[in-house]
Amino acid sequence: MKRNYVLVIVVFSLLLTACGKSNAVMESPYKRTEFLMGTVVTMKIYDEGKADVLDLVFDEIETLANQIGVEEVESQIDQVNAAAGKQPVEVSSDIFSLIQAGKDYSEKAEGSFDITIGPLTSLWHIGYDDAKKPTQKEIDDVLPLINFQKVILDEDKETVYLENEEMQLDLGAIAKGFIADKVNVLLDENGVTTAIIDLGGNIYVKGNNPSGREWTVGVQDPFSERGETVGKINASNKSIVTSGIYERYLEVDGKRYHHILNPLDGYPYENEIAGVTIVSDFSMDGDALSTLIFSKGLQEGLQYIENQKGVEAIFVDKDKQIFITSGLDDEFELTNDRFTLGNRESIK
Repeated sequence: MKRNYVLVIVVFSLLLTACGKSNAVMESPYKRTEFLMGTVVTMKIYDEGKADVLDLVFDEIETLANQIGVEEVESQIDQVNAAAGKQPVEVSSDIFSLIQAGKDYSEKAEGSFDITIGPLTSLWHIGYDDAKKPTQKEIDDVLPLINFQKVILDEDKETVYLENEEMQLDLGAIAKGFIADKVNVLLDENGVTTAIIDLGGNIYVKGNNPSGREWTVGVQDPFSERGETVGKINASNKSIVTSGIYERYLEVDGKRYHHILNPLDGYPYENEIAGVTIVSDFSMDGDALSTLIFSKGLQEGLQYIENQKGVEAIFVDKDKQIFITSGLDDEFELTNDRFTLGNRESIK
């Protein structure tokens, strides 16, 4: 499936400080940057003697991206979609586990996140040259095709079958997180202890910085260009994923329609959230949650994250107020005087 990609605004900038070496960790990393998956991908490895691992990392990213379908090739996901309503398709173990995880996330979201949203995202095509606002009839026609329960998985044969013709998987909401987690495993296998994975909005900070302290990560201002931050947190061995309504959008008759679509009514979610950042152990969790949260709004979203073990969140609303979950009370520092830190108790 041929696709034209635009650069997704990277919604995090890393503010890194280092003073001195610890063990075989260098102050200046081995670094490589490429344009992949429609965004800028940067890998930094601080372990001395691990420069060759950069090649392994980018080989892994390209292989997985080609299988998932975020590059301009006929991917395994394209093959599954083409066979919808006809026959099961055998996929690689990696892709099978990705689809399986996506189906699990869809079930937990109770319809507000659905990996079979492909017909709807293809209809709007926000972020592409041919993006458009569809008619109500066009939306009504595709909504019945969205149903993750009609994705049939055979674990023994590792096959995927979409029960109805014209169904489409769209794993874009969790693909980068899945790849970031796979890269992190690859780093472990190759003895890398200190690194930064940056897949354009999906950040993973591995180990501590070269000074032995946690990394300092700047939280992107969702209203501004890349590099403008609202605050910062310290983190180690954590994924930081941000999603926002100003990353990709379509403007029609003076109204903006962002890319985070509601699979239940076919339109972009409308609530007070401008951007949300998820801090978690795994990047794919952050991906899924950062999308799911938009369906819940600020109040319910905060409560939902508070109930998730090992997960924290930073919310930025359209009035430029910032709300954080309780686990970040001593971690988040506001650095932008155009924003205020809101009281989460006041919205309960």
